[in-house]
Amino acid sequence: MSNIDLIIEERPRDIGNFLVGRLLPFSSKRMVGPFIFIDHMGPALLPPGKNLDIPPHPHIGLSTLTYLFEGAVMHKDSLGTEVEIKPGQVNWMTAGKGIAHSERTPDYLRESEKSLHGLQIWVALPKELELMEPSFHHANEDELPAWQTDGVDYKLVAGQIMGHQSPIPVYSPLYFLEVKSTEQKSIKIGNELYGDCGLYILEGSIESDGVTYESKELLVAKNSQLCEFMVNPGTTLYFFGGEPFPEERFIYWNFVASDRERIEQAKQKWQEQQFPPVPGETDFVPLPPDHLHLRARQ
Repeated sequence: MSNIDLIIEERPRDIGNFLVGRLLPFSSKRMVGPFIFIDHMGPALLPPGKNLDIPPHPHIGLSTLTYLFEGAVMHKDSLGTEVEIKPGQVNWMTAGKGIAHSERTPDYLRESEKSLHGLQIWVALPKELELMEPSFHHANEDELPAWQTDGVDYKLVAGQIMGHQSPIPVYSPLYFLEVKSTEQKSIKIGNELYGDCGLYILEGSIESDGVTYESKELLVAKNSQLCEFMVNPGTTLYFFGGEPFPEERFIYWNFVASDRERIEQAKQKWQEQQFPPVPGETDFVPLPPDHLHLRARQ
C-alpha cells in the first residue's frame, strides 16, 4: 500500500511582474506541520530593465524563509535590515506581532540580464509566540550543516533532524532538508522524520511502490515513519515538516493567526499605515479587497 496521501502539483500564480508555482496552501491540505505557504520562484531569466520589485508589505504570525538556487534578492525590512541574499544562503524573518519588508532586484543587476530561482516559504508560529517581537536572521551557506551518506548529499536548511541542527532560530519542532543524488539510490530515513512530512521534487524524479514521481510535485506522506523510496540520478528534493499545531490557523493575504480578530486588526493597521516603515522605501502594497476570505488550515 502506498504511503503517499496526496500529490500536489505546482499551480501558476502571478505576484505582480513575476510568475511563481504555488505549492501550499492547497484546497485539501492547508499546512504540512507548521509550514503554511510555499512558492517556487522561477527559474526565470529577466532581461535588462525587468526586475523583481515587491514593495513593502506586512506580515504577522509567521516566519518567512527565503532560499535561492540562482540570482540575488535585496531584502529590506522595518527593523532596518538591508541584506542581499544569494544562492545557498538563508533569510529567516520572524514577523511575530508585525513587520513590513520589501524584496527587490539589487541595484547592480537591474540593467543587466539576470536569473532568479528559489523558494519562498512561510512557517506559522506557535500560538504563544504569535505576538513575539519581530526579528531577522541571515545564514551563509557554509553555516548550514551538510553531510554525505551512502553517496547522497544532505544539507539542513532549517530545524533539527538526523542528529544535525541548523543555526536558523526556529520556534517549533520542524525540519527543512535538502537531498541531492547524482546516482540512483535508495533513501530510507523514515525513522528520522517526525510529525507531518512533505517531499518536494525540485528536479529529477523518484520511484515509490512502482510509481515514478516527477519534478515540481509535492508528495505528502500518510506516515512519515514509513518514508522509503528510490531516488533517480540528477535529483534534488526537499523534505519538510514537523509537529502540527493543535489549533487551526487562518490565513489572509500575508497574515497568519490562530485568531480571526488578530487578522482583522492587522488589516486595519496596514490600511492606516501604522506598521513601522521600511527605511528608504516610499511606496507600499495596498491591502487587497475583502473577497480574499479567511481560510483555515485543514
